[in-house]
Amino acid sequence: MSQSEPTIGTTTAQPASGTPLRGWRHGSTWTYLVMLIASAVALIVSFVLSAETLQMARHPGEKLGCDVNGVVSCTTVAQSWQAEIIHFGNMSFPNAFFGIAAESVFVTIAVIGLARVAVPRWFALCTWLGGLAALAYAYWLFTQSMYVIHALCPWCLALMFSTTIQFMALSHATVSVQGLPGADSKAGAGLRKYYRLSFDLMVDVLWIVVLVAMILLQYGAVLF
Repeated sequence: MSQSEPTIGTTTAQPASGTPLRGWRHGSTWTYLVMLIASAVALIVSFVLSAETLQMARHPGEKLGCDVNGVVSCTTVAQSWQAEIIHFGNMSFPNAFFGIAAESVFVTIAVIGLARVAVPRWFALCTWLGGLAALAYAYWLFTQSMYVIHALCPWCLALMFSTTIQFMALSHATVSVQGLPGADSKAGAGLRKYYRLSFDLMVDVLWIVVLVAMILLQYGAVLF
């Protein structure tokens, strides 16, 4: 018997972690569609924030249309140093300009995922790290707005929430579609079980609830 012929009665067991995640919720269509919608919302919000920045530059001293009171005030947030943290010499650049660039990339990546185009593992990893960086940046701006500037920008909050959902969908796609980390690793097996048992739904809902609770606990009396 040659080595290429199978041995009768012998089977090769596949580890549970190596079984593909099944179901519409784990496929590229759903995960990347959610990512596309969230990224598109974030991109639109970035355009709006950029337009408001230009409006302030053209009409100094005027209040923006989304100013409601002393706390819910886009103008207060836009006039803070945190709104322009990138500087080159004497020039500063609004964060919203970089948001347009970043979210355009995430929209493109989501479209690539929906088209089921195969990408290298290093590309999928870099994409996830980029999403993590965008989330960390959004949360830094959120905490600065909440606890340092003491003002809330409705558009900034929309950007923060859309970036959060974008990262949730990207993380799901990275595990269930891109297969990272590897299924033979403990981290990979644990993450696949996490999504297979739908623990992510509970965590994601709790995640959003915590963010909303933070806002309400800090400024609930003013918002209502």
